[in-house]
Amino acid sequence: MKKFFEYIGMISLACFSFFFTEKTVNVVKEADNIMIEIKKAVEMNKTESIDAIIKEDTIIPGIYGKVVDEEKSYQKMKRVGSYQENLLVYKQQKPNIQLKNQYDKYIISGNPKKNMVSLIFLVKENDNVNKIEAIIEQKDIKVSFFIDGTWFENNNDKILSWASKNYTIGNLSYNMNYTNTSFVWMDTIIKKIGNQKVSYCYNETPNQKALEMCALNKNYTIRPTLVVDKYPLTEIKENLAPGSIIALPINETVIRELPVIIEFIKGKGYEIENLYNHLEEISEYGF
Repeated sequence: MKKFFEYIGMISLACFSFFFTEKTVNVVKEADNIMIEIKKAVEMNKTESIDAIIKEDTIIPGIYGKVVDEEKSYQKMKRVGSYQENLLVYKQQKPNIQLKNQYDKYIISGNPKKNMVSLIFLVKENDNVNKIEAIIEQKDIKVSFFIDGTWFENNNDKILSWASKNYTIGNLSYNMNYTNTSFVWMDTIIKKIGNQKVSYCYNETPNQKALEMCALNKNYTIRPTLVVDKYPLTEIKENLAPGSIIALPINETVIRELPVIIEFIKGKGYEIENLYNHLEEISEYGF
């Protein structure tokens, strides 16, 4: 029995010693000038996350925030022996409400804080996209193409080309009929051949059946901020806002005015991005 109590005593002493040592290390660390400076930097370098905005059946993505990782920053600076702001290490701060997996909502805009705009081109049946593509490449912007099934069947080479250029490819199914079984086939091709992480459907007006079908296949549904009709440049000038998702048809008017449209958007200080980068909630901080 005596040995048993001696054994218990030794274990208790070891635990106490470990606890005391850890406590001492923490006290020393907190008093270290490096840690003191890191703690000062925490509030100065904190960026709050922004929640996604949900209103009825619509959603606008949020944005991740960033906070200083005190422990990793301390370990990094301790190795060089001094506080250095450029060695601060950051970690993500997730929004409380995120876009992730909210497939049953229409995405109507990107987050305005990102100061981005997306141009999506609606490619139907026999549309010739060569002139549009040439302008995009000349202006060095990233856009999105939403493709009808008939056009999709006859232009597989373009799909591969666009994927390699980091354009986002959206799915219009056949005449925007998402109950058509070929929608799933198109979705599979876009994801596998295009190596696209996220898939998108498209609706200009609420369509619950289409929304449900797209959600079932884990596609986000875009309901654009602006659908250009007869006067592309004028309509964009009058309605442009940060976060806008602008849908354009393929026609001669759009082709003629597109260079000016692009320069106008850039002149307002907006970056023209593909849908994936525009809607991605963590892209701003590069995590």
